[in-house]
Amino acid sequence: MADDSPSATTTTPLLRPRRGWLSSLRLKTTLSAELGGSVGDLGTYIPIVLALTLVNHLDLSTTLIFTALYNISTGFLFGIPMPVQPMKSIAAVAITDPLLSLPQIAAAGLSTAATLFILGATGLMSLLYRFIPLPVVRGVQLAQGLAFAFSAIKYIRYNQDFAAGKSGTARDWLGLDGIVLALFAILFLVLVTGSGDFSDDAVPMGVHEEGEESVNRSRRTLRWRLWILSSIPAALLVFILGLVLCFIRDPSIVKDLRFGPSRIHILRITWEDWKIGFFRGAIPQIPLSILNSVIAVCKLSADLFPDREVSVTSVSVSVGFMNLVGCWFGAMPVCHGAGGLAGQYRFGGRSGASVVLLGLAKLLIGLVFGNSFVRILGQFPIGILGVLLLFAGIELAMASRDMNTKEESFVMLVCAAVSMTGSSAALGFGCGILLYWLLKLRQMECYCFGNSNFNPKQPVAVDDETCVNP
Repeated sequence: MADDSPSATTTTPLLRPRRGWLSSLRLKTTLSAELGGSVGDLGTYIPIVLALTLVNHLDLSTTLIFTALYNISTGFLFGIPMPVQPMKSIAAVAITDPLLSLPQIAAAGLSTAATLFILGATGLMSLLYRFIPLPVVRGVQLAQGLAFAFSAIKYIRYNQDFAAGKSGTARDWLGLDGIVLALFAILFLVLVTGSGDFSDDAVPMGVHEEGEESVNRSRRTLRWRLWILSSIPAALLVFILGLVLCFIRDPSIVKDLRFGPSRIHILRITWEDWKIGFFRGAIPQIPLSILNSVIAVCKLSADLFPDREVSVTSVSVSVGFMNLVGCWFGAMPVCHGAGGLAGQYRFGGRSGASVVLLGLAKLLIGLVFGNSFVRILGQFPIGILGVLLLFAGIELAMASRDMNTKEESFVMLVCAAVSMTGSSAALGFGCGILLYWLLKLRQMECYCFGNSNFNPKQPVAVDDETCVNP
């Protein structure tokens, strides 16, 4: 009989399909909520894609088509709104002097993908995930969430030059991309979506009736009101507003649109491209992908969807497989991001249908408008992108609210602070691990190394029999 204990050795499939492909698309809420959630990660997707297209001449059509296929595949595979996000570190290096060429960007993405694929396929990623303390993971999530929120505020308050990667002058209060428009979008999203997590058993604040009948009536009224609000795809409406404003800001966009996708071709990557791509792009991206694209994503998915298992092996292999295919054709290097997952969830995404719908939209745009769609993205109100990014960042940062002890909070906050001030998730991760073990070492008054049942995530129990006498 198989051993069902946690210590039993099991083999995790590299890419485990859910039971029945259609079950991945079964709606958990409403179709409108899934539609709203589908645009929840565009606050990070659009600025990076736009910058790479303008600066590095990224083939937008190819990127839209491949990321669309990634979205559709992950929606079926995982059954949750698993996002497909740009590799941010590679993108940041690519648009800074000296610029990376497309073959060098592809080489960086392929090198990162190969690393994640090997770590996932060999089980090393699962081993790493099992022994990383939760406060350290929360610190990485908190830092990433706050970084998104700070960037979002910059998008709202200042004009942005994505090609240069800099903020410009203060944004006007009025206008088609003014601060008032962004504030209106924020107020609308808060009014419709609230804090992002509705409870059927919640009672409105300030209601303190006595008697079971009055309480039940209040709950029924609340459920009805929340059902109506949940039927409004708030984020999608805000995004559509931004698309409409694109044509109002520059009506000449219509004349510049061209129909049909660009021609897909295989990139020629030289040995020099491999060296530059690996050392400048892959080396800083690999630790970020391990922490944020695999470990933090799996932990966040377990928090948001405890009934739907997402293994680190599947996520790691998924990131590797996507890029090992798409990067050869010039598609942007991508990964699964915790911020994107938080954004999808925040605006209503609860199943794989959310990202499948997003993938179908990307596929349609890539096939119909091709590279000319960059003219529309170039006029999209940056303040609205900032609003979407703000909610995604806050949702990700709130995942750290389960740190109940002062010791856990201490480790988490130090990890987050170092990650943000040092601009390196790997540096914050290393400091968090070191601090965690120092605190554990402080509790180990005495310990016998022969104790094989020691669990580093639990407080150390010390008695007279296990002490090492001087």
